Amino acid sequence: MSKAFTKESDADDEEPAAEPQLPPGAKNYMTPRGHALLKAEFDHLLKVERPQMVETVSWAASNGDRSENGDYIYGKKRLREIDRRLRYLTRRLDDPVVVDPRAQQGIEQVFFGATVSVGEEDGSQHTYQIVGVDEADPAGGRISWVSPLARALAKARAGDVVRFQSPAGMREIEVLEVRYLSDPPQPASAGEK
Repeated sequence: MSKAFTKESDADDEEPAAEPQLPPGAKNYMTPRGHALLKAEFDHLLKVERPQMVETVSWAASNGDRSENGDYIYGKKRLREIDRRLRYLTRRLDDPVVVDPRAQQGIEQVFFGATVSVGEEDGSQHTYQIVGVDEADPAGGRISWVSPLARALAKARAGDVVRFQSPAGMREIEVLEVRYLSDPPQPASAGEK
């Protein structure tokens, strides 16, 4: 059968496995910074990248034979990627719960948005901010609120010792400080890891 009469691929319509997932029924918590980043990405894709790619695909299509036209083939693929990402961002931005850490002053327990300094058993110290699943960056000190570490830290106070199961096995850490900042922590230096 001619390729012209077949669907290109069902995999093109599926969400990529790399997209972070929320637990079923969970609210989509995010910080104002995370919300602004997702909104900016959505606006850029919708108002800049997609129109440029549509123009490129239209130009490539007008050149004739599409089966061997690299600009057309790549352009259509990129349009599908952009549209997939726009659908994903639309779902994420549809009903977010934006929590501003600065509005949580005076809270001594760890909740969403907290910046937590912890001490490891080996004496090293690390600082993490608990953020939404789309803004998590463990290397940058931002962990998702659904991660095992963030769940273990939930409701802990300075001085508490928390045990949790990590990919490396059972770990025990001490909560040294709980703060609510607007800026995420700086990545740990090589000496702290």
